[in-house]
Amino acid sequence: MNIEALRKESELVDLFCSLAEIPSPSLHEENVAEFIKKYCAEHGIHAESDSYGNVYVNVPATDTTKQPILLSAHMDVIGDDSPVVPYLDGDLIRAEGRTLGGDDKAGVANALYFAVKLAKSDVKHGGLELFFTRDEESGMSGIHNADFKKLKSKYVLVCDSDTLGQLEVSGASYTLVTINLKTSKGGHSGIDIGDKTRYNAAKLIAELVNDLPQGVFYEENGFVITSCNIGGISAGKPEVTNIINTDALVTYSIRSASRSKEAELKALMENIVQKFNDKYGELAHAEITFAEHLPPFEASDDKFLPEVFKKAGANLGLDVKVSSFHAGAETHIYANETNASGEKFSPYLIGLATVCNMHSKEENLDYKSLQKGQELLSEIFKIFNA
Repeated sequence: MNIEALRKESELVDLFCSLAEIPSPSLHEENVAEFIKKYCAEHGIHAESDSYGNVYVNVPATDTTKQPILLSAHMDVIGDDSPVVPYLDGDLIRAEGRTLGGDDKAGVANALYFAVKLAKSDVKHGGLELFFTRDEESGMSGIHNADFKKLKSKYVLVCDSDTLGQLEVSGASYTLVTINLKTSKGGHSGIDIGDKTRYNAAKLIAELVNDLPQGVFYEENGFVITSCNIGGISAGKPEVTNIINTDALVTYSIRSASRSKEAELKALMENIVQKFNDKYGELAHAEITFAEHLPPFEASDDKFLPEVFKKAGANLGLDVKVSSFHAGAETHIYANETNASGEKFSPYLIGLATVCNMHSKEENLDYKSLQKGQELLSEIFKIFNA
């Protein structure tokens, strides 16, 4: 079978390919947004863009005693605006000579297709919201500029995991740690090397780094919860060896799915820096700063949706997995915001298709997993509204 025959056979695959064919690098998602709104209009569904260009879609409740649910996905992809030509390789959809964009056109396609099916059905439900964001890949400016007070749902399925049957219930933050070290006296290595009041900042930063934590700081049930990783060290110039350096810099990243454990790690690092400063007094001083670039996505005590997910998987005979991931996604933003009713969102990162070699020319999507993901989504919604 070729891609044209498969597209005629499967409306979902055809929708995915139509989306994939529209180049949408970060901050250039306008054509995808217009496609989504036109597609919804053709099927009698309300869709609108917000002031930032994100797209909101709403399928009204048919039973107001039930609660709504939100499906979220991002419209941008890694790549440029060159043509995307999908083709079929066995069960895999690839693109000729470039990134396919399965991340996250698979999520967009599954959410859109499900909304159309639901709108045409007589299923009693509490409402379905879709939210398609811009710029997830480069800066998450789309989700950061979202009007969360427009969203009624408490529960959010972020359709952006790369493996069918995954549900991620927590994820790590990203905090940049910067340590600047300065000494009070520099000098010439030949003339001043014997002066015991002159310390080389390059040597001292190595001493400090040796005392600071590196790697896994805390893990739970086999999952890394909090870690610290050195990014780089800078001091002087390698080709200049006759200078007693006065400045040095080291950077770290902290990733944590627990605010309390992150706070514990930060306190430890601050304490180590303070001990260093106490040791060297006026002759050398280190200053540590923390800049949070992505808040943690902490696991919720509410187990309702994970249980719905596991039941749906069992009903379909699908091997599903509930776990945590040590990276970032839009779940992290939802987890720290509230909806139109002032409720804190309960987000989860879900896999509705298997996408391999993401962000590369070898990227591919298993079309059968995309179809199975639609079944999983339908079953989740059915149990959620039972």
